[in-house]
Amino acid sequence: MGKRGQLVVSDFAIGVNDAGSVYVGLLELDILVTGRLVATTEAALWTLRDAVTAELIDPPVAGALVDLNGRTWTGMSFVSYVEGHRTDRGRVRSVSYSAIFRKFNSPP
Repeated sequence: MGKRGQLVVSDFAIGVNDAGSVYVGLLELDILVTGRLVATTEAALWTLRDAVTAELIDPPVAGALVDLNGRTWTGMSFVSYVEGHRTDRGRVRSVSYSAIFRKFNSPP
């Protein structure tokens, strides 16, 4: 899970010449998922990549995110996908990835 808590902005950042701060609201919940896409061929790996990136839609749609232990987060939207810097090639092809799912405080 990403950083959780209150969003606080310094008065100086909003144009007030003071040493105080302003409470804005709760941070949106981010869930970071990391792993590897693994396939037997380069073409199959590209098929997996394309399937994942096809889920990044505009505007994002909220749904349930379920982890491998059965924990469910409702109202999560898939907002970011980043691959590692290289594709590993051996008996199988694989690439690492990071994906971020966000629970927006207000719908996008």
